[in-house]
This record gives sequence, C-alpha cells and structure tokens, in this order.
Amino acid sequence: MSRPTTKTDLLASANTEFEKLWALIESMSMDAQKASFQFEDRDKNIRDVLMHLSEWHKLVESWHREGTLEGGMPAVPGEGYTWKTLPEFNQKLWERIQGVPLSKAKTLLKKTHLQTLNLIESHTNDELFKKSVYPWTKSSTLGAYFVSCTSSHYVWAMKKIRKHKKATQENASA
Repeated sequence: MSRPTTKTDLLASANTEFEKLWALIESMSMDAQKASFQFEDRDKNIRDVLMHLSEWHKLVESWHREGTLEGGMPAVPGEGYTWKTLPEFNQKLWERIQGVPLSKAKTLLKKTHLQTLNLIESHTNDELFKKSVYPWTKSSTLGAYFVSCTSSHYVWAMKKIRKHKKATQENASA
C-alpha cells in the first residue's frame, strides 16, 4: 500500500496494517509471543515492540494536544531530543516500559490505536494533508505524523515480529 495522502486512505491503511499486525501476533503460540528475540536489537521481545507503538501513539497525541488544540510548539520528538538523536530518545522510551507485561501491552496498544484513529477522524482532509495548517508541524503535515505513528510504524513492527517468528520456528524444528 502506498503512503496515504487522504484522510480516507490514512484511516484505511492504519486499520489494515493494525489488523495484519494482530493477525501475525495471534498466529504465534503464547510461548513464542513471550520469547526473547534471538537477534540483537533495542527491542528484546514482542512486548517491547507493542509498547513502543503505544508510546508513539501517546507522543503524537501529546503533540497534537499542545500544537493543534492549544496552539503551542511541542518539543518534537521530545524535550532535549531531535530527529537526529531519535535512537537515544527511543532507548529512553524502552527503559521506561520495561515493567509492563505482554497482556497489558496488548491492551494498551489497542486502546491507543483507537484513540489515534479518533484524533484522525476529528480532522478534515485539508487539516491533515495541507502544509502549513499547523505551525508546529513545520514543513510536514499533521497527516504525515499520523501515518508515521500508525500504518508505517505497524509495518516496521511486523518486520521485527516476522523475523522473530521465523527464528522461533527454525529453533522449534531443529
């Protein structure tokens, strides 16, 4: 699916990729879902990936609130960080979510996904995809932020989980 450029496509893509993500996870045994990744990565398991997605939903919601609803200039991606220091920022997010069990990660992600869809629904196509509508988005669009934290991020997550699933299946058959 190409990168969404309309509200309709954004909602469809977000839902389609989210459903694919859940189907992939549900195709795995609970043991495989809870197992550690057998490759080197910041994220060590599916829980980490799901919490990463949920945390980014919360981030875009906070940027939206501060920048779109309150007219402010949120610190994007976070206070003291830039897009160039994103690995360090994501590491901090990872450290913060380490006490969350997989079951709660699943519940949180479903909740934040729906909240993000509701934010998208609250906007017109022009508000989402015309440049310079909201000063805080600078040279980007509000829709681009939503694409990045939904469909594009879900595709990223599925790549990691497929790699894990393949390794888990190979070890089970060895």
